[in-house]
Amino acid sequence: MDQLMKNIETATVLPFAGLVDYAPGQVASKTLAQNDAVSLTLFAFAKGEEISTHVSHGDALVIALDGIGEITIDGEKHPLRAGEAILMPARHPHAVYAVEKFKMFLAVVFPSKPEGE
Repeated sequence: MDQLMKNIETATVLPFAGLVDYAPGQVASKTLAQNDAVSLTLFAFAKGEEISTHVSHGDALVIALDGIGEITIDGEKHPLRAGEAILMPARHPHAVYAVEKFKMFLAVVFPSKPEGE
């Protein structure tokens, strides 16, 4: 069977936050899995960088790994620090901003059939 996840070693204890590196003035990302059911991605934001407001058709769980981020959901800002998590519900506008350097793990679970089908 083919490995379902990529960019990560198997059967190895890893420093999870260290799997993605900060890059000056950028948002760096590393995809671990991407298919019709789920998306698993690590992000490293330089201070002041962001992912602008958008909407997803899946529920998105953000787990902060390092630094301080600000998650905006439906216009309400939520500070997020290492070890904390927040769920961004499907079909609600949301954004991510790095108050300080910020690393996060994003797990998005998509509906089995996109709405409207």
